[in-house]
Amino acid sequence: MRVAFVVPRYGEAIIGGAETAARTIAEHLVAFKGWEVEVLTSCAEDFVTWADVYPPGTEMINGVRVRRFTSSAGRNPSFHPLSAALLVDPVHASLEDAERWIDLQGPVTPAIADAAAAADADALIFYPYLYFPTVRIIDRVTTPTILHPAAHDEPALHLPVFPPVFAAADGLVFQTTAERDLVQGVFPVASHRQLLLGLGVDDPDDPAVDGRRTAVRNHHGAEATETSPHGAAPYLVCLGRVDPHKGTSLLATLFACYKDRHPGPLRLVLAGPVVDAPTAHPDIDVVGPVSEAEKWGLLTDAVALVSPSAWEAFSLVVAESWSVRTPVVVNAACAATMEHCRRSGGGLSFDGFGQFEAAVDLLCRDEGVRNRLGARGRAYVDERFRWPQVIDRYAAFVESVVRAVRRSNPGSEEAGTGLLHNVDPEDAHSGEDLPHPVPADGPGRDDREGVSLGGECSQPGQRR
Repeated sequence: MRVAFVVPRYGEAIIGGAETAARTIAEHLVAFKGWEVEVLTSCAEDFVTWADVYPPGTEMINGVRVRRFTSSAGRNPSFHPLSAALLVDPVHASLEDAERWIDLQGPVTPAIADAAAAADADALIFYPYLYFPTVRIIDRVTTPTILHPAAHDEPALHLPVFPPVFAAADGLVFQTTAERDLVQGVFPVASHRQLLLGLGVDDPDDPAVDGRRTAVRNHHGAEATETSPHGAAPYLVCLGRVDPHKGTSLLATLFACYKDRHPGPLRLVLAGPVVDAPTAHPDIDVVGPVSEAEKWGLLTDAVALVSPSAWEAFSLVVAESWSVRTPVVVNAACAATMEHCRRSGGGLSFDGFGQFEAAVDLLCRDEGVRNRLGARGRAYVDERFRWPQVIDRYAAFVESVVRAVRRSNPGSEEAGTGLLHNVDPEDAHSGEDLPHPVPADGPGRDDREGVSLGGECSQPGQRR
């Protein structure tokens, strides 16, 4: 089987949910299935400017043939005022303005369109829905197409430029039930061939991965060093882009309020590319990008991973945290991470300072709770998201879409909702003695307390 991924940017140095997912799926198709996989992408590294950084041409990355093309335009400065105006009411934006939004956002890559049309592939795989390489290409090729939307409930999803994009896909691959339900609620795609896949996660109990993280832990040692600013102190960790849009400023505010009320050794480590660092705080370490080995080391020794983002399509770092049996604390506004917590029983959530404070207090003081949550999360990931089973299901789906399109028979038994794979039994954890950490119906808005939109700390007398 020969497949080509069409993505706006690609590379081992690129950190992002959709980019990492596309790269790791491509690499594992080569490693586990022996497929011929190529990637059609831009020369960009930065998703803000889309400036050409990598040289155009072809290179092999972990068995994947990567073909890079220069962009005719990156992000136009006029994109930002247009976006601010359109996204206030995206449903009523004109198609002309929405198409202009796509072009000004970048990267504008007509050369990728030409390469996709000429590709000698059994299927073209597009990832994600949002950018020019998907919007301007997916409905203009004759090769069977599979779309990974990587969608969350953001205003841009409702722009009128996207219905033809979803309609053109011969197959849709979703990371969570929340993403699938969102897309089906916005676009008439319920009869499309669909796969509820998730993402593959490395097993840190594998000797190779475990050896790397053990080396990092030994390097950091039990005392503070220049490369381990938190030293032996307990810490919460947040992995990913340090950016207000990813919730890191909110998390920093919550944590600063927590430390005002609970002085002590607990620290917060923000690890990932820094777009906009939060206000400096003596107990917050902004360490920048970390290696894979350092990532596993940080997760292994943390009190908990905190995922403060309200907009995630899957959140690989949550699954990775559970893989080392470290519990998670997630933003209750994020449907995807709440779904993981509800189904695994492996995490806590917050919808304001009161819940954040209670969650951190519980995890800091009760090792038994930490261990039970971590064990539940580990079992959930083992059941659903290890690479061999993910790639087996994905490869079977791609092959079935290709067969069905070639037969051009929409009435076949492989068409429509008959191909929807949903292997998510509700609430796989047992009852035990610990109350369900995330109720199935989610926390109520009336449960907020403490931090207002302005980030003010609650006072002792305000607590229940």
